Amino acid sequence: MALNGSGPISLAGSTVGQSIAVELEESATGTRSLNDTIVRELAEVASGAITMPTNFWGKSSVPQIELYGWGENTSGQLGIGDITNRSSPVQVGALTDWTQVAAASGWGGAIKNDGSLWTWGSGSNFATGLGSTATRSSPVQVGGSFNWYQVAATSNGGGAVKTDGTLWMWGSGASGRTGLGNTSPVSVPTQVGALTNWSQLSLGNSHSMAVKTDGTLWGWGLGNYGRTGHSNTTTYSSPVQVGALTNWSQVSAGSYHTAAIKTNGTLWTFGFGIGGPLGQNNTTSQSSPVQVGSLTDWARVSAGASFTLAVKTNGTIWAFGYNNSGQLGLNDLTGRSSPVQIGALTNWTFESAGDKHSGAVKTDGTLWMWGRNTIGELGLSNTTSNSSPVQVGSLTTWNTVSCSRGQTTLATSY
Repeated sequence: MALNGSGPISLAGSTVGQSIAVELEESATGTRSLNDTIVRELAEVASGAITMPTNFWGKSSVPQIELYGWGENTSGQLGIGDITNRSSPVQVGALTDWTQVAAASGWGGAIKNDGSLWTWGSGSNFATGLGSTATRSSPVQVGGSFNWYQVAATSNGGGAVKTDGTLWMWGSGASGRTGLGNTSPVSVPTQVGALTNWSQLSLGNSHSMAVKTDGTLWGWGLGNYGRTGHSNTTTYSSPVQVGALTNWSQVSAGSYHTAAIKTNGTLWTFGFGIGGPLGQNNTTSQSSPVQVGSLTDWARVSAGASFTLAVKTNGTIWAFGYNNSGQLGLNDLTGRSSPVQIGALTNWTFESAGDKHSGAVKTDGTLWMWGRNTIGELGLSNTTSNSSPVQVGSLTTWNTVSCSRGQTTLATSY
């Protein structure tokens, strides 16, 4: 089995994908923190598609990862068993078997290392995929499948990809966002078509974007401002390919715009341009992908509510777009229409752009937050907003962070 373009290697008689082996070993030594580049491999380990060696860390298992939440909790979206807001990280239960998490305004979802999918929070519009509109303040398993590897969330519904490459959607069908060819609500995960080559999914407010294993980019849902990248403002209720290129590697759907990275390291944006979230040095909306500058060293991108964060291969982090709450992390409230580096450090590895707050993880495992903090969504034990990154506590074991398009934050810690 090929994983991330590299063939499997053997460790102690068992097979582990090269990328996961390297990242797990570096995580164990503290060289780096885990991030979502190994989510699929972890899920495949759990499903038995690949196996961990019995002497890796002294046991045959995936890493133990805890789940934490903070910020707004009026619908139980923190998953901690109540509806009380928190201004500092609180662990979700006592389990340590989480691998990937997605935060939305009103609800959250996560995958465990056994490949099971869990959701919690407001069931409005069937957002949690649990078959009802009931509110749940603690994680509840979605169905009985154990082959999920990536979950995506937005306020009115969710979606996920399984290890077999199938794509599943649920929640509000408004504007065709579920990709099922209609606008009907969907109460439980329902497969989109019959294809088995979906790789990564990202959800905006009313549009959905995905990348396939063949490197093609697809979009559907509400098309105003050109947010789905089809050179028009047409609304589509089924996935439609964006152009004909086959070199897309990652996509992030913001509230009204989209950002994506190609395998050559170039960064592209399209959709709503007011405020500068497209990074084109203007405020013009674009209905088809437009390259941001000419650099070829972009590694990750996260599109939020009219602003964008991105990390380069050299570990620097950059921001552009609206900045009325300091969400760009540039120590001011001035918006930017082209990428500006946040600070001068070169050890950033994972970023998340929310509504008006942001978060990022460094290679040393520390977590940093900035932007609006009126409910404690920065996790700093207060409600003071910050326009530059501030470290959350003193832990050095954070892996990923997910800032919702509301005022909730979820994160994992190894």
